[in-house]
Amino acid sequence: MYEERAARLDGAVVWTRAPASGDGAARPPEPYAVLPDGCMDLMWCDGRLLVAGPDTRAFVPENPAAHYAGVRFAPGDAPALLGVPARELRDRRIGLGALWGEARARRLGERVAEASDPAAALEELVLRRALEAPAPDPLLRAVVRRLNAGRPVTETAEAVGIGSRQLHRRSLDAFGYGPKTLARVLRLQRALALVRAGLPYTEAALRAGCSDQAHLARETRTLAGTTLTAYAAAWAKRETPQPSGSSTTA
Repeated sequence: MYEERAARLDGAVVWTRAPASGDGAARPPEPYAVLPDGCMDLMWCDGRLLVAGPDTRAFVPENPAAHYAGVRFAPGDAPALLGVPARELRDRRIGLGALWGEARARRLGERVAEASDPAAALEELVLRRALEAPAPDPLLRAVVRRLNAGRPVTETAEAVGIGSRQLHRRSLDAFGYGPKTLARVLRLQRALALVRAGLPYTEAALRAGCSDQAHLARETRTLAGTTLTAYAAAWAKRETPQPSGSSTTA
């Protein structure tokens, strides 16, 4: 079961994931995929703090039975807070100790583990860290807003007052990949949100900024590793109440 809420850190989300209550030895939890969304996460899992870098493809966790708590940062916000360029973490999950030192990461992980609410403890850790880190770059936030509104990359660069090459360099450090890839990821997320809302595939594709349904289908296969039909079916299963002993996919 996945749940999330807005964090006290601007633009961030606090989330938790645990196997459905009916899962157990008799019926192992089903695997699920985490789709690219332009974000990075700080996660706590089994007493260990991990960092999830920006994805360019679907990520399937090795252990779907694991319990997670996490903070998902708005696109471009995590690198300054974590102290590492996003491009170094693209398509990777690593221990926080690789960035902050093993001893410190272990102490912080133990503190989260001892809390009655690990998600809230993780949020407090992030809030304290944010006080020491540079504030989010307003230019990069403007880039995200424009790309998420479907504006072209060249137009976006002109609107924020930097050249396309400079935007590409800054995007690698902030988002983990260039602005064109970020635009594709954000467009896919817009389209899938419309699919979840029940719109026909063709309408969802056009409203999200794809040229047609075939375009959206290709992007779904490339970035999400699935088909539109399979994605919609998995979402419908997740949204339908399950009888005792059943499990859902994300």
